[in-house]
Amino acid sequence: MFRSDRLLALDIGASKLVLAEFQVTKSGVPQLMDYAVGALDIGSDWEADTSAYIVSTIREMMREHRMKPAPLVMSVSGQAVFPRYVKLPPVGRDKIMQMVRYEAEQNVPFPIEEVVWDYQLVSGIGTDELNVMLVATKIENITRLTNCIQAANLEPEIVDVAPMALYNAVRYNYPGLEGCTMVLDIGARSSNLIFVEENRIFSRSIPVAGNAATQELMKEFEVGYEEAEQLKRQHGFVALGGVYAGPDNKVADRVSRIVRGVVTRLHAEVSRSINFYRSQQGGSPPARVFLAGGSSVLPHMDTFFREKLKVPVEALNPFANIPVSPMIDQERISGDIQLLGEVAGLALRRTLTCPVEINLLPPDLVAKKTLRRRQPFFAMTALGIVLIMLCWWVYFLRMREMLGARVDKVEARVGGLDGWAGKLKTARGKNDIIQAKADQLTSVTRARTTWLEMVSAVQGAMLDGTWLTALVPVIEEARVTHVDISVRGFLDKLKDRPDATATEQFAARLRELACFTDETKITSEPLVDSGDFARVFTIRAALAEPVNLELVKAEQPGVPR
Repeated sequence: MFRSDRLLALDIGASKLVLAEFQVTKSGVPQLMDYAVGALDIGSDWEADTSAYIVSTIREMMREHRMKPAPLVMSVSGQAVFPRYVKLPPVGRDKIMQMVRYEAEQNVPFPIEEVVWDYQLVSGIGTDELNVMLVATKIENITRLTNCIQAANLEPEIVDVAPMALYNAVRYNYPGLEGCTMVLDIGARSSNLIFVEENRIFSRSIPVAGNAATQELMKEFEVGYEEAEQLKRQHGFVALGGVYAGPDNKVADRVSRIVRGVVTRLHAEVSRSINFYRSQQGGSPPARVFLAGGSSVLPHMDTFFREKLKVPVEALNPFANIPVSPMIDQERISGDIQLLGEVAGLALRRTLTCPVEINLLPPDLVAKKTLRRRQPFFAMTALGIVLIMLCWWVYFLRMREMLGARVDKVEARVGGLDGWAGKLKTARGKNDIIQAKADQLTSVTRARTTWLEMVSAVQGAMLDGTWLTALVPVIEEARVTHVDISVRGFLDKLKDRPDATATEQFAARLRELACFTDETKITSEPLVDSGDFARVFTIRAALAEPVNLELVKAEQPGVPR
């Protein structure tokens, strides 16, 4: 959550470690406060495990220079990674990662699960394509180095690559460069070429460096690694135009010849890399060369490449725009300036936005840092939960106190209302009795109204010349289900039709009434004698809604049930 204003930058080389301490100024620019250079002392056994040497050397440098632990940015050698440059069709940002991962699986010479990789979008030659730089290395190699750093009580935040750190240092310290600039970083085991041109970047690791000269001297003089290194430092220089040390110093003459042979091989590789950069990457020929690295300080190295490449050659100054503490001896830093380019670029990575931002931090450290960044939020969340529970507890106690007081008041009022409750109960009982009587009267009235409506409906259905003689209820199981309707009619008034007699016509009319059903039928129709003047017949009409006699009796006051 809190960003430190101090940081450490560590460059892990093949034979040396460079550890620098920076102080971040208010403007965000890092200022070099101190640095240390430590030799790994591994001799000529380049395949040996250097983990113990790295841990002990870091601890010794921090102890001698009184450096305290701080956020660390580190870089690994360009020879330890696999840089690949691929071109992609123009796609949206949401698809770039998917396409880059596919290209990484195709171009990295190891299973993608066994490497840690990152990429950087760089400008393309035209507008119809994207150039992508892929950088990958085996997880086990990076983990071995980060474990060494942690064993020295430090923890890396960024794992950069030395050529990319140099690239950022050049872009920051030389912002006004025009054309193509080539940085030649000559180390112990390998040399790195970095091309800086507009927004384009290209780097290549060349397996020809200072150690190649040492190996040749070991063979020439039949001495060990340490003696050969001493000869190179005392007598080594890059011979120019066939001019060597001369007959007075045969040792220097032999050493200079060997050094020139190795540098000539290096020049051949540099020339091939320039041609590749121009043909495959669309770059321009170098307009200038910056030298860096421990082996670049051999005498006449700059003159040799100036004559061969026909361009200005000078030493890289990584502190042209990065301030240096006045506490550092200027003569000391001038003698080590060729070793500090990477640490200067690393310091810029953590404090400013850089053109190239590659991070090869191992997955386990990424997960650890992610969890650590979230821990303060977890703690704040837990604290918030505790505070919320405390507030709820206080609120509960307060509400219980308030509710207790209110309950006492309510209980007091309820006690006073108990008497009224008894009176209301008595009144409700009387009201129920009255309501029952009212319901009885209503039922009786409804029943009588039903009979009147039924008689009226029968009268309306009578045929001309007929009259009602009797209307007798038919009771079945204490219910009136039918009504026997007796009718008389004058013979001269009753007219039979071919399809229905007068009696059948009357029965049909009754069926159409709402109070009767289709089960209405003729039950009695005596034959008519010659002397009769009227016809008598009886029709049994089925009620649509039978009448419950028990209910009617119960609802009539004074009628026994």
